Amino acid sequence: MKLQGIFPPIVTPFDHNGNIYPAKVQHNLEKWNRTGLSGYVATGSTGESVMLTTEEKRMLWGLVAQYAAPEKLLIAGTGMESVRETVCLTNTAAEMGYKAALVRTPHYYKNAFTKPEAQLLFFRAVADQVRIPVLIYNWPQTTGVDVPAEAVAALAGHPNIIGIKESSGNMEKVMQLVRDCPPGFNVMVGSAPTLWPSLLMGACGAILAYSNAAPYSCIAIWEAHLKREEEAGRDWQNRIARAARLVTVKYGIPGLKHAMDLNGYYGGPPRLPLSAAGADAQKEIEDAFRDLKG
Repeated sequence: MKLQGIFPPIVTPFDHNGNIYPAKVQHNLEKWNRTGLSGYVATGSTGESVMLTTEEKRMLWGLVAQYAAPEKLLIAGTGMESVRETVCLTNTAAEMGYKAALVRTPHYYKNAFTKPEAQLLFFRAVADQVRIPVLIYNWPQTTGVDVPAEAVAALAGHPNIIGIKESSGNMEKVMQLVRDCPPGFNVMVGSAPTLWPSLLMGACGAILAYSNAAPYSCIAIWEAHLKREEEAGRDWQNRIARAARLVTVKYGIPGLKHAMDLNGYYGGPPRLPLSAAGADAQKEIEDAFRDLKG
């Protein structure tokens, strides 16, 4: 499977009672369907997946499958701490029409999972048992577990492991992954502030939280890459730099959801114990997104 382009790891819309808000799932998808986004990742970390029950994940997968345009590729975030639960969730998503699974690194037992041999065992065991291809999800800033490039290259030899979402923002690692993994292995990045240089290094696309709120600016960078318009790519990267950092690094999901509300999508409240962006954060986000609407 060849992946390319921009995928938002979509937020989960909640109403003010903390329940999934189906009408707003539909609202967001119908707006995103009109863009050049390549597809959607449902129940990733940006979707507050660790806050969702298994039943809620199934509900959200069903809603996304229902409202996504037919040409959009659907990926499910299914990573859990155990192989058994990850396999169960992944095969459920497969039955609902999802074409690939984004599987994060287990990290609760850090002393075990920081060892490459444990990482190899986990991802190979999952890939052996699931019905759709696996993307490794590496986000060491949050999990505290980093899958080294050498381990990724070893996993890339598995026929059912097709790529990685590398969210560290480490450009040297992106370059090493592109160089050391076999042809056809999908190196996707998860850092909007380094999107343009990552594409120049050979990344085939990106899964970006920021693209929930401002998909067109990410698509502009992707299209500049395809057309080899270096000046346009650098210009758009500079335009999004501040906004992207605010809604990922500084204010996270509450900030991202506020930015979505500004841009005509539905962000709404995050799920407790996360709390909505405060007044100062809102003002800073509004200023950064002033020229990134539409």
